[in-house]
Amino acid sequence: MPARIRTDDQVVVISGKDRGKRGRVLRVDRKHDRVYVEGLNMIKRHQKANPASSLAQQTSGVIEKEGGIHVSNVALVDPKDGRPTRIGIEVADGKRMRVARRSGTRLD
Repeated sequence: MPARIRTDDQVVVISGKDRGKRGRVLRVDRKHDRVYVEGLNMIKRHQKANPASSLAQQTSGVIEKEGGIHVSNVALVDPKDGRPTRIGIEVADGKRMRVARRSGTRLD
């Protein structure tokens, strides 16, 4: 089954503490049915610096990062009117295309 929501899509949260907020999808975790949206569902993690680590961004302190949102709690934003829409699949020339149900706009 093709992914209905993909990286770099604009989505709106339809349920939960960030309801009504919009953002860009940073990554999709298909195994756990979660999406990570830029600036939404921020969580704090206490992190200790690891001098043996080769990562330059490894710092100590309280780190804020995006937490996962279940895919059923977000809806894709229709590019025509900016409102939430469902997504359908159409087959054209043997390829599957995502289509906004609200306006019929192709998303790929």
